[in-house]
Amino acid sequence: MTSWRKSTRTNTGNCVEVRNDLAALRDSKDRDGGSLAAGSLRSFLRAVKSGRFDR
Repeated sequence: MTSWRKSTRTNTGNCVEVRNDLAALRDSKDRDGGSLAAGSLRSFLRAVKSGRFDR
């Protein structure tokens, strides 16, 4: 079984969930609507945390 998680900072049920292996994202309002493969999510998160991500 695949495990999903969402931010603990959300005050509503409306957010994006991330698969625990960081390989996919999905809409928490439509869990059966499919997911988006996110092969580079891990490297994106590393860049954000290190301050290398520039908007």
